[in-house]
Amino acid sequence: MRDWRSAPLNDIDQALCAYAEKLTRQPAAMDEGDVLALRSAGLDDVAIHDATQIIGFFNYINRVADGLGVEREDFIRAWGED
Repeated sequence: MRDWRSAPLNDIDQALCAYAEKLTRQPAAMDEGDVLALRSAGLDDVAIHDATQIIGFFNYINRVADGLGVEREDFIRAWGED
């Protein structure tokens, strides 16, 4: 699947994807409602903290790689490649 919105995800995974997308694309727009949505989906504060750390790390490391011009590994296929 290329779009999490059309993927057959459970409520928790949908909430995590929405949170990750917003944190990645609009970090300054994050507010308490974003955390409350994760709690409503069934996540506790430890899980929310862990998810935020992982999302933030991947955003960070991708920006470092992009900034330094790191090439994609040959053994890693893009989403949708067979």
